[in-house]
Amino acid sequence: MEPMILEYTVSADDFSGAGEASGDVKKTLKSLGFPPEVIRRVSVAMYEAEINMVIHARGGKITVEISPDEIRVCCEDVGPGIPDIDLAMQEGWSTASDKVRGLGFGAGMGLPNIKKYTDYLDIKTVVGQGTTLTMSVAV
Repeated sequence: MEPMILEYTVSADDFSGAGEASGDVKKTLKSLGFPPEVIRRVSVAMYEAEINMVIHARGGKITVEISPDEIRVCCEDVGPGIPDIDLAMQEGWSTASDKVRGLGFGAGMGLPNIKKYTDYLDIKTVVGQGTTLTMSVAV
């Protein structure tokens, strides 16, 4: 199987569309016959990244590369960047607004869950310019 590339655009503050990209990838992985545990891990990690782009960034782009031995997801945004990655990786730490928390988001579990459900995670961020998050799950 040649690697399959899927690309998605994530819009800032679009809570109604949040999860569409990760949902589409989940369906695609199911149709390709990937193991349920792999599908679950990719779906959870990708959803967390996608919702972070909606909440914290000004939207962005997600590129998914599906190959027989690995699912690789790259999320690029043009948001404010992450001033302290170590702090952002702590469970429960969040910069989400009260409005976002009132919608049921912003519990501070996004990055910790991404790390938990992936085999590889790399975060490159520049304050004031944006963040690129690259993650993968082995098959």
